[in-house]
Amino acid sequence: MQYLNLENLAAHTPEAFHQQRPYPWLRVPATLTSDGFQRLREALPDVALFDRKEGIKRAHGQAPHNRYILHYRPGMALPTAWKEFLAELHGNAYQSFLRRMLGPHSFILTMEWYYAWQGCSVSPHCDARRKRATHIFYFNTEEDWDTNWGGQILILDDAGRFRPHSAPDFDDLEVAAALVPRGNESLFFQRTEHSWHGVQPLQCPPGTLRKLFIVTINVPTFQVWWRRVRGKDPDGYPLGRR
Repeated sequence: MQYLNLENLAAHTPEAFHQQRPYPWLRVPATLTSDGFQRLREALPDVALFDRKEGIKRAHGQAPHNRYILHYRPGMALPTAWKEFLAELHGNAYQSFLRRMLGPHSFILTMEWYYAWQGCSVSPHCDARRKRATHIFYFNTEEDWDTNWGGQILILDDAGRFRPHSAPDFDDLEVAAALVPRGNESLFFQRTEHSWHGVQPLQCPPGTLRKLFIVTINVPTFQVWWRRVRGKDPDGYPLGRR
């Protein structure tokens, strides 16, 4: 069973990726094979397995990013479809895609499922420097997510005015693109000193969840090394089974 649509990934060139403004990003239609997308959707983890993160203070005065999170740890119990998909992400084809887009680096992948409820938002931010890039896979469809409910991932342009360790509001930034997170698509973007992105508060009905799977492509910075020495992965979670 193949999950990644390798032909579609291969169709994107590093030249076009790095010429994108205001920073390198790609909208990838049909990221997964049709069968692969359906199998993964049917096997999405139940929200009861997640940790609810709400009102947690962020650095630099940024607003909290409320959501349910399930952080992947090696050896955790998963449905077969997700085990097979995660193996593909660590396989040669996907790693070749990363090196083609990001350069010949050593990458350490961390992965999480994010579910968000009514009112959740992602305040404008740039990711930590250890995060070379992020790949966000969407798992809502037209049947369970109305575009009127919002949830668009906003690619934001600060025109070089803000430091990454700051807290501009949405009104301080220009929206360069608004990507609807549903259907068999994904967003791939590179972290820079001005790679601002965010999500406005969700307007979905109570009980409806916006569902994402996020792959973070980390590089071995001192922070990553120090966390490893202390038995943690690059995101700061203890290694091993949950």
